[in-house]
Order: sequence, then C-alpha cells, then structure tokens
Amino acid sequence: MTRLILTRHAETVWHAENRYAGRTEIGLTERGLRQAEALGRWAVQADLDAIWVSPMERVRATAAPAARASGIEPVVDARLREVDFGWLEGRTRHEVQLERPEMLAAYLENPIDNVFEHAEAPREAVSRGRAALDAMVAGHAGQKVLVVAHSTLIRLLLCDLLDIPLRRYRQVFPALGNCALTEVDISKRGAGLITLNIPIYLDELSHD
Repeated sequence: MTRLILTRHAETVWHAENRYAGRTEIGLTERGLRQAEALGRWAVQADLDAIWVSPMERVRATAAPAARASGIEPVVDARLREVDFGWLEGRTRHEVQLERPEMLAAYLENPIDNVFEHAEAPREAVSRGRAALDAMVAGHAGQKVLVVAHSTLIRLLLCDLLDIPLRRYRQVFPALGNCALTEVDISKRGAGLITLNIPIYLDELSHD
C-alpha cells in the first residue's frame, strides 16, 4: 500500500480573475505564500517519505516549505505539469463566453472530447500523469508521498484512479482548494479515496 497525498499549488495572481492557467508561469500571491508556509507546517508532522512536484514554478514554490520542513529533496517530474489549455490559456470564462459561446457550452458539457484548438487532449494528460503516479507507487511501496501539482490534472487523475468517467471530472470534483489535501491509497487491488480536499490553511475555512 502506498499513500499519495495530492495537493494543488498555492494561490497565484491569476486566481482573482479565474483565468485558465496551464503552461504559463505565474507567481504566487502573498496569500499563496502563506498557504505554502502552512503546507510546510503540516509537513513537519506528516511523516513523509517523498515529495514529487510539477516543474512549474508555482508548484515548486508551493512545495519548498514542505521540502525544508521534512528535509526531503523534491522529485521534479514533467509528467505532473498542468494540462495545456491551448486557446483558452490566459482567458476568463466570461471572455470565452463573449467570444465563443457555442464552443464554451460544448466544452463545459464534455471537456474531454470538445477541447479548444492547440490544447492538450485530456486523455493524453491522464496517460502521462498516471505514468508518474505508477512510478511513485513502484518506487515508494508502503510509503507516504506528497504530490504537488495542478487542479485539472489532479481531478482527471482522481477520475482515472477511481473509475469515474473522465468527462465528469468537473461535476464530481468541482473545485480543489489551494494546498488542500486529498489522500489516496493505492495497492494491487486498486485505489481507495481516504480524504478529499481537506483545507490546511485557516483562511480557507471561512471563505464565501
């Protein structure tokens, strides 16, 4: 049995406007830095064996306090990067609604088969992300691994692990909090969801 603790990176400067953020390098806000420090405080008592991270700067900055607190050098794996949103990148849903309402409606109905141009196919993102998780399980049998990555990739991977249709990832997992913890146990028998979206940053407990 290997326990994977999946967490989304801390808040970035694009969060306030809710812009699609895939491959663009975006810095953390002051609040995001506090969230990352809270993750570090959690890591002190988490008894981690390994930390795996996406190569994106917002993820590495999020993981840095946890790495310092646990004395663990993170494994940077490009397979954990966020889905490439293509044409959507940097736009808000309101902007897309004004420019391409019919395509947006199709995308929201089925984001797996109705992707915008130049975007990464979600099934391909799942394939690379699942390969990274399989490598963790193979290399850390019986251990506990913190995985710091991205919202869309994590939700897709949860669907894949739990045999939920990928097209439903937005409905089943509508949102992941920044630095919130989702724990999954993986064994030869499959995956089991232990906790979902547990906040560790106090401000998250009182938001609207």
